[in-house]
This record gives sequence, structure tokens and C-alpha cells, in this order.
Amino acid sequence: MGISYPGFYATYSLLSNHPALKAVSPQACIADFFFDDFHHNGAYLLSYWKVTPLFGPQKTKRTTEPWYKFTNTGTNDDYQFFLDAGPLSNLDKYYGKEDEFWQQLKDHSSYDDFWQKRGILQHLKNIKPAVMTVGGWFDAEDLYGPLNTYSTIEKSSKNYNTIVMGPWSHGDWARNSAKQVIGNINFGDSISGYYQKNIEANFFRHFLKNNGKGENKLPEAYVFDTGRKEWQTFAVWPPQNTAKQDFFLQDNRLSKMAKKNFAFEEFISDPKKPVPYSEDIKQQGLTPRKYMTDDQRFAARRPDVLVFETEVLADDTTLAGEILAKLQVSTTGTDADWIVKVIDVFPNDEPETKEVAPYLKMSNYHMMVRSEVMRGRFRNSFSKPEPLVANEKTAVNIKLQDVFHTFKKGHKIQIQVQSTWFPLIDLNPQTFVDNIFYAKPEDFQKQTHRIYNDSKIEFTVLK
Repeated sequence: MGISYPGFYATYSLLSNHPALKAVSPQACIADFFFDDFHHNGAYLLSYWKVTPLFGPQKTKRTTEPWYKFTNTGTNDDYQFFLDAGPLSNLDKYYGKEDEFWQQLKDHSSYDDFWQKRGILQHLKNIKPAVMTVGGWFDAEDLYGPLNTYSTIEKSSKNYNTIVMGPWSHGDWARNSAKQVIGNINFGDSISGYYQKNIEANFFRHFLKNNGKGENKLPEAYVFDTGRKEWQTFAVWPPQNTAKQDFFLQDNRLSKMAKKNFAFEEFISDPKKPVPYSEDIKQQGLTPRKYMTDDQRFAARRPDVLVFETEVLADDTTLAGEILAKLQVSTTGTDADWIVKVIDVFPNDEPETKEVAPYLKMSNYHMMVRSEVMRGRFRNSFSKPEPLVANEKTAVNIKLQDVFHTFKKGHKIQIQVQSTWFPLIDLNPQTFVDNIFYAKPEDFQKQTHRIYNDSKIEFTVLK
């Protein structure tokens, strides 16, 4: 077993199919570095820039001392630091050519042979040991890895294969916190302890002490509903009793009924004034965490963020599985990022909690449930980037990772669409260049983006 990069090692051990290997638990496991950690659908995770030295300098001998040194930027305001830094090439002064990983990131900005060779999913075939993949619904680092490791093994092997997804950020399940809190949201007491005693211990006990014999008390999928704040079990993930349901982005409304008239919403995206991913002013740690459940009201109030919202829900609505945004867009430029956020809008009479930040209220809280970015140049292929045609209506599909979340009666479902998300991801120049890591200041241009009203969000709804 292992968590994060050691989770990748645990996955890697499966390829041996060694007869002595009986049970493996990849946890928060990296599956592909072009979709985990440092990239999301072709966009570079600028928020991970500080952790680059951990991977970059190559070790020439064994050591008991750190082989890396994290960069001190001299400020507690990351947003302003990266905005002042400008193009990514200006960050070279912090990492020289001796930082091999920084050079690899720069020189392989698309999903080329370099990244494809390092992915592990394509090798997960005919797996024999029992596997329990573990992840967190709010793991900002490795959400793609656990979900895709489980689903790939499920499709390609006949072994015992199960998945556990809880209300955790990166590796929280291995800690012993009395309360499980992500940002401003408390999901309950002793959730990690429950997992350790009743799920993880049972898995290894059954396949190691009991040699896989007798009754196995674990289900195929042990998943936590982040809206109802309770565990549920299923015979397969995503559950079989689901249906795809389209919601259209029209007239600032999120509606099941589509209007046939031609219309659009538009906004100006300015690289000099990017939308922040968090309203906190701080120096980010090694990687972001709490933003995954952050209140999104600060973004909804900006003119460069489009908001689409349902009426108040008359009944509970549970999303269980993949979300697919099918956008129809255009831009006055030749490249653009498209960010889609799925948000649970709480009612006005939501009780206050002691976990909420002093400057916030739970009344009308906009809890982010899932979010994802697509770099426009990769809309057709991650390996062969191509420019957008200025002012031409174009389809851009964005696969958001799975969720298991109930939007309760009295809440609303909201979608936000924007084109900057800073400094979580790097700035797109919005004019097509071969490699954004080498973009020049003059490449970064203000552009007008449109979202057309035949755009829709495809939810997987539990019946």
C-alpha cells in the first residue's frame, strides 16, 4: 500500500503478478502525470510550481539530507507574486537547467511520447491480486488517478477490485482527525478512523490472514455522499441505477428544457486581471487543498464569470458518477481556457457552523462540488494542439471527475463558467503559441469569449 507517489508504486507492483502478492491498495495514486498533479487537461497547475524541486534535481548518491530546497518567493501573496512574474519563462531564474523536471515540463507541454510512456493505466491488464483503490472526493492532487485506476482494472481484469472514496483531501484517511473538515465544511466525526478500522483493516485481514476465504464483508464500492454526509455501498461504481440527464446553460438559468432561439452569454477575459481560484490572500503551501469546497460567491460576482442556476430544488437530487460539460463556445482570440464549476448553493436559512471562516456565513453558501479546466488547444487531441478559429463557434467537451453528492431539497445547483483560474493554473495567452511555457509578454491578449445557449451539462443522476 502507499499514498500519492507511493500509491503509484503500489499500482506498479500489480504488474508483476507475483504469486506471493495477494492484496494491494493504491491510495491517492498517480496514474498519469499529464492528468494528475501537474496538469489538468493540458493546463499547467501553476499552484504546483513550488513543489517542482522535490522531483527535479537528480540524486547521484544515497543521502540522509534533503536533495532539494523549496523556493522562498519573499511574499505571502501568491496571486500577486505569479501575476508580477508574468510569462512562465520568467520563472527560470528560480529553477535552472539542473532541475530536470522543470525542463521536462517546459519541453513537453502536450501529451507527447514522453508523457505517454510514463502513464500506467495502459499496462493494467489481467491483474491477479485483490485491489482496493482509495481516494478523496476533495483531493486536489490525485483525483484522476484513483478513479481511473479502479475503472481501468474493472474493465481489463477479473480479480477482486474495489474502490473507496471518502470526503477527504490528499491522504486524510491515514490521519486520525476527530472531525473531517475541508475548508469551511465539516463532513462528520471520526470518518478516517471508521475507514481504518472497518474498511482498510477488513480488506487486508480477509486477503492476508484469511487467504481470501470465507465471507468478504466489503462491497465493491464504499463511497461517501458529500451532500448527505453519509457512507453508502454499491455493487459497482458508478452505480447501475443511474440515468444521464442534460441541463442547458440558457439565460443565466440551468434548465432541463432547452430553448431553440439562438443566443449567447459573453464576457471579457483579461490575463492582467485573472479570476482567483480562492479569495484567500496567502502564501500557498506545497499544493492547494481547501479550495475544493470553497465558497464561490466571490467568483459569481465577477463580470468575467458566467453563472447558470436552477430554481430551488423541490426534491433531493443525487449525482453519482461522471459529469460532462458539452460547451459551444467562441472567442475573438485563437486559444482559451474553459473552466466549469459545479456548485451546491445552500438555502438562506442554512445554520451557521463553527468551522466557517469568520468573514463568511453559511447562509447562501456556494460550496464547490467539482471543477475542471480544458485548455482549448487540446479540445480535439491532447497530443496535437491546434488553434481555435477566431469568432467561430466550436464544441469543447470537458470531462469532470466523478462525484457522489446529493443536492438537498431547498438547495440549488449552480454552474459557473470562466476562462482564468489563477494561480491554480497558468495563464493562457489567448493567442495561440506553440508552447505556452515559452510565451512572450506580447502574446497575452484580452479577448471576448462567448458561451452559446445550446451548451449543456450532462449529469449522472441516481434514480
